[in-house]
Amino acid sequence: MNGLRTVLAELWGLFVDDGRYALAIVGWLLLAWLVLPLLQLGGGWNAVVLAAGLLAILVESVLRRARH
Repeated sequence: MNGLRTVLAELWGLFVDDGRYALAIVGWLLLAWLVLPLLQLGGGWNAVVLAAGLLAILVESVLRRARH
């Protein structure tokens, strides 16, 4: 049973190394999915806003990691 737990923990770690980072991405995607259609930006601006948010999350995560 411990072996299975170790394998599952390693598999989880392959995809989710930083739980706060993964949660921020999921939260941003959910927020964008709910709010962007209401804004009706059009012309590809939805993609720009989505990418900018994901980039901001990435930068914050890298800076947080660099401090440790």
